[in-house]
Amino acid sequence: MDGNGEDLCFLSNGHISPVWYSVLARSGYFPVKELSTFRKIDSRLQGHPTTHEDLPGVRIASGSLGQGMSAAIGAAMTKKMNGDDKTVFCLHGDGELQEGQIWEAAMFAAHQKVDNLICTVDWNNRQIDGDVDDVLSLGDLRGKFEAFGWDVMVMEGNDMQSTVDGLRTAKAKCGNGKPICILMKTEMGAGVDFMMGSHAWHGIAPNDDQLASALSQLEETLEDY
Repeated sequence: MDGNGEDLCFLSNGHISPVWYSVLARSGYFPVKELSTFRKIDSRLQGHPTTHEDLPGVRIASGSLGQGMSAAIGAAMTKKMNGDDKTVFCLHGDGELQEGQIWEAAMFAAHQKVDNLICTVDWNNRQIDGDVDDVLSLGDLRGKFEAFGWDVMVMEGNDMQSTVDGLRTAKAKCGNGKPICILMKTEMGAGVDFMMGSHAWHGIAPNDDQLASALSQLEETLEDY
């Protein structure tokens, strides 16, 4: 798939691969039943998405955080040069923004007027070692992106309708000479009492009892899809 004539999405914060795989499977890229092989020996569904496993929908490996924006900018510029009017999306974590490459890429995108690029940030103030503000504060995140020349939006990322509406608004802003950043205000483990307010669940899975408790607290489960 060369991506010509279609929107592209790059997952820069690759550690949320279970969500990415779930979306890809339910979009028809591979069988949903393959999701049960996640992180098992010989599975294509590794902890971070990779390309050498020939997994449809995955265009770059994302084991090293901070690189996705650069790749997305390259794809977006290629589309502009080819006369392709489609949009490039890239998803980031807020802790990932501590990487210097992000800000080099942000500066470059604004200078080059890469206005077919929408980068979203999962702004939950959590990373694997603790709160983002304790590990390395990002300061005024909106002000930083605006100072770098981006068009910045803020939305409630845990609300699906807000997310859909925000993405539509962002897409309508494309073509105005600026890359777009959406800061998605989220809560890690939203809706599950023992997960919210903590970074502890950043990289571990619940056991069977915890899973049952979590699902009982959520309005929607896998059966709803």
